[in-house]
Amino acid sequence: MNIFLDSELTAAERAETAKFRVIPVPLERTVSYGSGTANGPAAIIEASNELERITNGAEPCAQGILTEPAVDCTGDLPDVMERIAKRTEAAVNAGKTPVTLGGEHSLSYGAVMGVARALGRPIGIVQIDAHADLRVAYQGNKHSHASVMHLLSEEGVKLAQFGVRALCEQEQDSRKTNQVFYKDAEELVVNNIHAVDLPDDFPQDVYVSFDVDGLDPSQMPATGTPVPGGLGYYQALRLVEHALKGRNCVGLDVVELAPDGNAAWDFTAAQIVYRLMAAC
Repeated sequence: MNIFLDSELTAAERAETAKFRVIPVPLERTVSYGSGTANGPAAIIEASNELERITNGAEPCAQGILTEPAVDCTGDLPDVMERIAKRTEAAVNAGKTPVTLGGEHSLSYGAVMGVARALGRPIGIVQIDAHADLRVAYQGNKHSHASVMHLLSEEGVKLAQFGVRALCEQEQDSRKTNQVFYKDAEELVVNNIHAVDLPDDFPQDVYVSFDVDGLDPSQMPATGTPVPGGLGYYQALRLVEHALKGRNCVGLDVVELAPDGNAAWDFTAAQIVYRLMAAC
């Protein structure tokens, strides 16, 4: 199956009028530890067919879900980013919500920039992640998965990070320079925090970038860079849902799934995608 939630959707729910545009991006170019993210989108889509229509009391598929062909991830990374941006830009221009499936986290640069171009106004990112992704470059590549949020900060996009527990001095400096709002994993997990208010001046239009390594490896081991001490499944989702209250979700991505043969983790990622749709 190559259609998200194909097993449940009616013909009307998968039509061009659908609210959600699922955009698979099988990108794997700058991974620095484990591999396999190129297989993430297909695994999420396959697992989605085991989902139920209702999640957290909502039924996102009733608003329609259209799955697009996968983005071509060959060639130079700037060209790949532009292909991704054109997809998300087209979705927003059509009044739809882009849902990008990864693939490595570097894809978020293209996805967010496309949304920003379409809206023509400030947007903010709510990021679930084990890593800050604020390096200026990593292994000589400014489009690295470890640099994606630095690139977006340079474009003036505001960041709110939840769950980080691995960062370097350069990233700490970047947080100060770019006025990044954050609540790191140890504070959130030790104190069992499920809701954090965003700053009053955080943009009304919010893009959600959910790196599955933000979850603790006990709940999501199928990722290239697992880090102990991560967020719980419900904790991560509720942090996002609370952040979206009173704001507009203008797009989302779920990235860094590296399937390892255990369908449980593919299903977890698919359920995260669907529940985030319910929050938008």
